[in-house]
Amino acid sequence: MERVKCQHEYIFRASPAILYRFITTPECLVRWFCDSVDIQDDVYTYEWQGSEEVAEMIDDIEEERIRFEWDDAEDGEYLEYRMYKSDVTNETILEITDFCDKDETDEQKDYWNNLIVKLKTETGG
Repeated sequence: MERVKCQHEYIFRASPAILYRFITTPECLVRWFCDSVDIQDDVYTYEWQGSEEVAEMIDDIEEERIRFEWDDAEDGEYLEYRMYKSDVTNETILEITDFCDKDETDEQKDYWNNLIVKLKTETGG
């Protein structure tokens, strides 16, 4: 099955600093992203309903960008979060880049949309 890059963009009232914390700390990740997470150095072990997935942080620019590579990902695939302030509206933009099978793009979009609803609730919008 062909894999494709999926990019999603969301607007937040929360600052990049707050979003960064919610993407990188266990106590915040469990509030919107996973059931539990163990972080050892740059290796994140996420758990969802008893199933584990491991990702290594391969790039980190605090409050700007963080990129993970899943252990079982195909070459060149990653999960990336970019956050920045809009010069025009002063809102924070969160861009997410992920990969999925070509026939799963709608499900992937729904998945992220649902997660972002939780994230916005936790961060105050």
